[in-house]
Amino acid sequence: MKALWRELRAHRFLLSFGFLMVFLSGHGQTFLLSLYGGVLRETFTLSHSGYGGLYSLATLMSGLLVIWLGRAIDRIPLARFTTAVIVGAACGAVLLATASVAWMLIPAFLLLRLCGQGLMAHTAQTTIARRIERRRGTALSAINLGFPLAEALMPITVVALMLAVGWRTSWWVLAGGLLLLALPLALWLLRAQARVSAPTLADQSTESVRADDTPVSDLEAMSWTRADVLQDRRFYQILPALLAPPILITALFFHQVPIAQAKGWSLALVSSAFSVFAASHIAALVFVGPLIDRVGARRLLGVYLLPLVVALGVVGYWPGAIAAPIYLGLAGLCVGTSGTLMGALWPELYGIRHLGGIRAMVHGAMVLGTAAGPVLIGLLLDAGLTVAELSLVMATYLVVAIVLVWPVALASPPAPSAPR
Repeated sequence: MKALWRELRAHRFLLSFGFLMVFLSGHGQTFLLSLYGGVLRETFTLSHSGYGGLYSLATLMSGLLVIWLGRAIDRIPLARFTTAVIVGAACGAVLLATASVAWMLIPAFLLLRLCGQGLMAHTAQTTIARRIERRRGTALSAINLGFPLAEALMPITVVALMLAVGWRTSWWVLAGGLLLLALPLALWLLRAQARVSAPTLADQSTESVRADDTPVSDLEAMSWTRADVLQDRRFYQILPALLAPPILITALFFHQVPIAQAKGWSLALVSSAFSVFAASHIAALVFVGPLIDRVGARRLLGVYLLPLVVALGVVGYWPGAIAAPIYLGLAGLCVGTSGTLMGALWPELYGIRHLGGIRAMVHGAMVLGTAAGPVLIGLLLDAGLTVAELSLVMATYLVVAIVLVWPVALASPPAPSAPR
């Protein structure tokens, strides 16, 4: 434990930077933007489907742009990239505050989703995965605690702002916080880390990555490009398993009202059960990082989906109110494991030189999948599938994903990947 603390303390400013960026990604997350749904529909006279269509369009556009823009972190100095991302999110907040017609919501949502939900988390996780090698899993788990903290604090803050100053002024306040507080703090943390470690983090692009603590020979061996990854069979075996939690859980949460009605759960029960989801999410973040450091990310691929398989069995076939907290608790375990696992797996398999581009490609696929998931599940519900039948369909997908990824998980040695 002392050795772990000593190693992480050497990266304390970098970890604080990562945690801050993950927390700030809440500005573009659905849990925050959904709080403005009612007032935006009323202000711009939008139907539920019209408002949802604008939001989905912006989300799809952001997913495609992340694939292209996310790899810039491999070439642009980190301080400059961070500045662009935070300023972009602030511009989205200003656009939303000043929107006068409905179409203006599209660029506003686009900037918030792209720079907030997309690139802020991408910046944090790529930076930590690239710069911290020995305790990568633990470090990623630590910064990912910013997600549940944002989920806990941001909605309360936003609702208070809306009640105090109105919805438009609340976005001016959020934009000011990003520019006047978050941006200076992020840049200071990078400079502070640069003073306690070499090379100079705030001014270094990945072109000079040879200067860090990783031996040059290892970097040469671990330098897969995006083109290399797209030709690797393992990538397509892994992708269904890694995309399963965000796609399926987003779809389940999006349709939680008809599912709750079919199960006989009250909305009050579902709301209270989400505290179990949050607790298990945090518990997974705490424990999975050190586990990855011990056994490798690849080893967990074959088993980390099992709690979600059981959760689907519970929601589909376990009657009574007790099924709600059990289902959400198991889902939280999978979600907490998924984020850290995805952050640690790509450096383990493909190295760090082109990590930003590889992560951006996967993140874009995830965004597209989470946009399509609710639509597909909605079509199945409209077709008359029961909750039990829907759970069986989703569990079947998970079993197929586990079977596909199992040969990769059992490959020996588990880390690192074979050199290119």
